[in-house]
Amino acid sequence: MNVPNHVAIIMDGNGRWAEKRGLARSRGHLEGSKTLEKLAIHAMDMKVKVLSVYAFSTDNFKRSQEEVDYLMNLFIKMFQTKFDKINKRGIRVVISGRKRGLREDVVASINAIEEKTKENKEGILNICLNYGGQEEIIDGAIKLAKDIQNGLDITNFKREDFYHYMYHELPPIDLLIRTGGELRISNFMLYEMSYSEFYFTNTYFPDFDKSEFNKALFMFENRDRRFGGISDAKNN
Repeated sequence: MNVPNHVAIIMDGNGRWAEKRGLARSRGHLEGSKTLEKLAIHAMDMKVKVLSVYAFSTDNFKRSQEEVDYLMNLFIKMFQTKFDKINKRGIRVVISGRKRGLREDVVASINAIEEKTKENKEGILNICLNYGGQEEIIDGAIKLAKDIQNGLDITNFKREDFYHYMYHELPPIDLLIRTGGELRISNFMLYEMSYSEFYFTNTYFPDFDKSEFNKALFMFENRDRRFGGISDAKNN
């Protein structure tokens, strides 16, 4: 199978999953966190090297304070106790996003999980928290500008070089998955997904299990990726 090197998931539909069952939205986020843990391990078992997930956007702070507080406490719990299986599997955890604006205990838990897993080599789980794709490009441009002020020669600067200025220097996204039925990318990893294949599903994220993930991989295998060129098959 032609497995994508970098898969990204917009984990949508947690709240609607819960509301559909007459439960509090928080229950959907809890179930979604369980799904993420299973999917991260399964993705590495399928030979995916990097899995990026949209956990909390910069715009999610517009939600109720109760929901925001629940999510922040859930992140802390996940990083402190729920990621033991991920660590034992040899997966490195990195967090992308702005730390400013986050509670101190959330930042502490982020630093702890990154430090705990930094030597792991079996794959990378990139969790986008307080993240925005446009914000990442802005922050990267500011870092680049500072390097230019310090003497960086950009005469031969290429688009590939800008990855060095992202929150983490990860490879381009090959496959973007969005669960929950929406057909938009919601300011997620805009620079990294320039040539990614898109897969949209109506399945809410808590129900997006291994078999659903594999459906996306099978779809990817049959996509004709030309990167602006012409494929040999169609050219012939």
